Amino acid sequence: MSRLWSDLTHTLSPYVPGEQPQIAGLIKLNTNESPLGPSPKALAAVAAEARDTLRLYPDPQATALRRVLAAYHGLESANVFVGNGSDEVLAHAFAALLKHEAPLLFPDISYSFYPVYSRLFGIEAETIPLDDAFNIRVADYRRAAGAIILPNPNAPTGVALPLADIETLLADHPNAPVVIDEAYVDFGAQTAIPMIATHDNLLVVRTFSKSRALAGLRVGYALGHPDLIAALTRVKDSFNSYPLSRPAQAGAIASVQDEGYFQATLATITATRAKLVEGLTALGFETLPSSANFVFTRHPDHSGAALAAALRERAILVRRWDAPRIGEYLRITVGTEEQSGRLLAALAEILCA
Repeated sequence: MSRLWSDLTHTLSPYVPGEQPQIAGLIKLNTNESPLGPSPKALAAVAAEARDTLRLYPDPQATALRRVLAAYHGLESANVFVGNGSDEVLAHAFAALLKHEAPLLFPDISYSFYPVYSRLFGIEAETIPLDDAFNIRVADYRRAAGAIILPNPNAPTGVALPLADIETLLADHPNAPVVIDEAYVDFGAQTAIPMIATHDNLLVVRTFSKSRALAGLRVGYALGHPDLIAALTRVKDSFNSYPLSRPAQAGAIASVQDEGYFQATLATITATRAKLVEGLTALGFETLPSSANFVFTRHPDHSGAALAAALRERAILVRRWDAPRIGEYLRITVGTEEQSGRLLAALAEILCA
């Protein structure tokens, strides 16, 4: 049916999500899902919405959820936008804020949806190389820019950018939108949210999929100056006025209100990450400093592709990319302690084969 495609469709190279195979006994460490599950209060809130009111549309403005998020982050509801996962929120940001005469800038090794959205929305983009240690150098962004987007921590590297560098980036580009994608920030990086008060060009994007273990619920949000939020809302209401279902809104609210469970899961995952890095180091792996719920690692004497294939044969799934500079690296989600132990045992067996 490709003869019926539009010209745009022919030019797209879609984002490829992490594999979701159905393999018995699989240890799935390729998509950065939480190993611990959502807050029990969130699950109860979702279940409570399975009733007659599902025949009614949800609140198109997600008023209650936006109010809860605003209070949690010390902002006003006018500073909050919500959407169907952070990928949809990012898509609206690309359409509403990131297309200008000067190019959009983002790192050359970063979230692979950024170039996809750039093509989809006809945005001229330039990639800025990471340094040899896979750090973002904000000085390299001192050039003409219509807008800037970058993850903090970066993905797939897991390396975090200090807030002082984000402050510099904002000061260098006061008239350009700067989007900081904080999908993984809760696992060890510092949030840029306090800078919203002094920078009307800053948009911070967040997700419930990672640290709040609600990837299946599809809830994301953005925080920023009311003018930025209004632009996102205009795009949303030109695309889908009801992006969040009743169960999604209820579950997200309950998750935010269960701070004890949230902090406990973060502590568990970060502790398991430290043990995983220690184990990888003992096996000779070189691992980048991670502030995320995954690690980015390579073995100097073994092919990344071969290691990934050997792990798959043992029903352990990790992620890698055939891409310049990172083809030998594996991105490994921090799973449970048991999963990490089985991963390390499998790697030890592979390395000794």
